[in-house]
Amino acid sequence: MAHFAKIGINGKVIEVTKVNNEVILDANGNESETNGIDFLTKLTGYPVWKQTSYNNNFRKNFAGIGYTYDEDRDAFIPKKPFNSWVLNETTCLWEAPIAKPNDDGIYTWNETIQNWEQI
Repeated sequence: MAHFAKIGINGKVIEVTKVNNEVILDANGNESETNGIDFLTKLTGYPVWKQTSYNNNFRKNFAGIGYTYDEDRDAFIPKKPFNSWVLNETTCLWEAPIAKPNDDGIYTWNETIQNWEQI
């Protein structure tokens, strides 16, 4: 199955849907994102779709509702969890400004003190 994200205002993902692989194959038997977009546009009447990869083979991350599609990075980026977190340009995932302790403890991020707290 191929997966496509429905893109709304400001690049927000508002739906993720599956499409049978046969639908997106071109005349040579290769996957074609355009075929999937054309199929979904005809089916739904909505024109803005982007293919997403469940295995993160392209567009960095599998799209989820509330993610943002960043056209410049050609990537799906999750919602920023805390104001202090920064975007990792390689993974397009948000990271805390301080690394999480690497031990057996269970931690949660405290935005007020901008540090990890053990639970």
